[in-house]
Amino acid sequence: MLHEETDEQYAFAPLLHRPFKSLFRTEKIHESLRQNKAVVCAVTASYISTFAGYPLDSLKSRLQASRNPITVPKLAARVFNEEGVRGFYRGFWIPLFTISFVRAASFTIYNGTKELLRDNAILSRNKILDVALLGGVGGAMAGALISFGSAPFELVKVRRQLEYSIAEAKGVKFVKPPSTSQAVADIVRSRGIRGLYVGFPLHLLRDTSGTALYFLEYDGMRHIMGRLPSGEQGSTPSWLPLPASIVPFFCGSFSGVTSWALIYPLDVVKTKVQTRALAGERKRGIMETFHRLIRGPDPENPRPIHQGLGRLYRGLGISAVRSITTHGLLWTFFDLVAGYIDRLPPPPDIGCDPQRIV
Repeated sequence: MLHEETDEQYAFAPLLHRPFKSLFRTEKIHESLRQNKAVVCAVTASYISTFAGYPLDSLKSRLQASRNPITVPKLAARVFNEEGVRGFYRGFWIPLFTISFVRAASFTIYNGTKELLRDNAILSRNKILDVALLGGVGGAMAGALISFGSAPFELVKVRRQLEYSIAEAKGVKFVKPPSTSQAVADIVRSRGIRGLYVGFPLHLLRDTSGTALYFLEYDGMRHIMGRLPSGEQGSTPSWLPLPASIVPFFCGSFSGVTSWALIYPLDVVKTKVQTRALAGERKRGIMETFHRLIRGPDPENPRPIHQGLGRLYRGLGISAVRSITTHGLLWTFFDLVAGYIDRLPPPPDIGCDPQRIV
């Protein structure tokens, strides 16, 4: 009888072990999420915000490269009539596939820089100025380092977004626009590998200063809005009693719009320099391009300053809407995913070694 019971126990042993195996596999996933929290949050939030904001980014690039002023509704209607819905997402796969690397690396560098400064008692006090400067230094480091890897991808993205404008400048009429791989091959064939870094000095300056401003403002705003040293959201100030769930969207939108508005002229000049190079037109220096955007192409009849500034900030409106959408959603989903990871159940204590069961 005892022998029969033992056999029965052995028969049911796999069924008894299976829940434990499932438990420890789940715990391994949870532990991996905890250890890579910043990366997981950044990648998840980036995919969602990029998909939502990309059509606006495409219209922004077209407005910047346009030789003649045009309203956003008319431009959107023209893109839809000529290219369909796909026209708004031309070049979308480039940022979609690269955004995981760029954002994950950016947040890793940003957080690592801040931790390094804190560990060395530099800007470690919990005051608004220190918090903002920590974010700014971390952002500048992230923007500078990431720009070396992101510049070629952004150049190809601009090329894909402006295929029709570039073809028009070359006097070419498309039967079928080239694919992304064909666009890369064309750039390398005509300009060599270095051609993928056309306009890089402007790209480096824009990303370093823009990312520094962005994180400086975001961390400063979150501190003002009651974020605790632990990272959790505390009570908001009495003069702006926003619900806690709205704070990430508000701070992300504010920092995104204001930092982008400050560096917008750099982005316009960069896009113009890159467009001319891709179209095979005569190369112009940064200052010459900037001067022509402000004063116009005719030195004998310069355009008024206010018109030049209007030309320099063409597309800012649609870009501001894009920033509100993209950065608001980015930080909203970043905090949502972070909160989900923080609420994961703690590792179970069942008095056995998971490695022996798994």
